[in-house]
Amino acid sequence: MRYGGASAAPYDQLNLGMHVKDEYNSVLKNRESLSRYLKLPAEPVWLNQVHGNNIIQINSQVDLKLTDKTADGSYSGGANKVCVVVTADCLPLLLCDDEGTQVAAIHIGWQSFSKDIITAAIENFTCAHDKLMTWLGPCISADHYEIDATVYHAARKIFVGAEECFIETSMGHWLMDLKQLVSKQLTTLQVGHIYTSPYCTYSEQARFFSHRRDGTTGRMASLIWMDSQSSIN
Repeated sequence: MRYGGASAAPYDQLNLGMHVKDEYNSVLKNRESLSRYLKLPAEPVWLNQVHGNNIIQINSQVDLKLTDKTADGSYSGGANKVCVVVTADCLPLLLCDDEGTQVAAIHIGWQSFSKDIITAAIENFTCAHDKLMTWLGPCISADHYEIDATVYHAARKIFVGAEECFIETSMGHWLMDLKQLVSKQLTTLQVGHIYTSPYCTYSEQARFFSHRRDGTTGRMASLIWMDSQSSIN
């Protein structure tokens, strides 16, 4: 959530995004505080998110040292590799297998969804889809997420029945339920366990950053890692 950090307005307080023109040192302090608070086993692999569908693998020390981490998700099958995405209305999706040997963190907005990032992420896992566990984090709710025909038609191409996640408000405009859309695709892909956060980033200003509500603002982080091959956090 957004409170408890070093950033000044409009990034107050715990902004973890380095790309939003916040003070560099403030973001570093916030990331250091996060690592201490969560007792992370290693520095998270922060991504340069571009609303695409690229998923990087971070299974070795070589992977950790990659200079180009332009991606909207990361996957690991090794211990002490922290996958992380930052969001402020987009949906953070965390995944693991039910044996606790693989994890991933995915950043999902309408563009990455329309590029089928969910399928790209799941293809990294070596287990059957019904052995996957997923968590849909806080994102903007349908009540506050009006979109146009470009978004509507792009999303509908991903799976049959996607149109059920939209409510038409006027000619060429719809309310888009991003959580429902992601959940329905996971169900279509036969993912075994789906858990969903009830929170809306737009409506809960004290807790969450929201790009659509505030414009210039910070970013929250969602993280997943394994302390060992049999321990999911």
